Amino acid sequence: MTLGTLLRLRITDGDPGDPEAAALIARSDAYMSALYPAESNHFDGVDSLRQSNVRFVAAWLGDRMVGCGAVKRLPGPPAYGEIKRLFVAEDCRGCGVSRQIMAVLEQTLSDAGIGLARLETGIHQPEAIGLYRALGYRDRPPFGDYLPDPLSLFMEKRLG
Repeated sequence: MTLGTLLRLRITDGDPGDPEAAALIARSDAYMSALYPAESNHFDGVDSLRQSNVRFVAAWLGDRMVGCGAVKRLPGPPAYGEIKRLFVAEDCRGCGVSRQIMAVLEQTLSDAGIGLARLETGIHQPEAIGLYRALGYRDRPPFGDYLPDPLSLFMEKRLG
């Protein structure tokens, strides 16, 4: 992917049940299942991603969906948004697609008056961890319904 291609990237609201989104989510599930045992995977399915407190977005290059992500708004206290289902097609990784999706998801929270983003990721995903740290996310203990898991890393970021 070139810089010119990246500049043509569009982020839109999406439907996780759309065939292209479902295909990306299935690839994400397969990738995570290869890295972690079932008890360490925390997949949100299509029905969960269609709830009124969730925004699911898709990244498009032309007519091809190359990435997706979601943010789930939760009441807390404190109120926060949980980043879910961030995934980018293999041939588009390392080009800033994830950063653009994350910017939209974080802006969604800021627009809703929510100043805290949280996420859970796996320890065997150095690129994802590097991205989140570069974006200002810091390690934290488990949150919500998560239990301690040596294969999970929990992170949060205060949004400005």
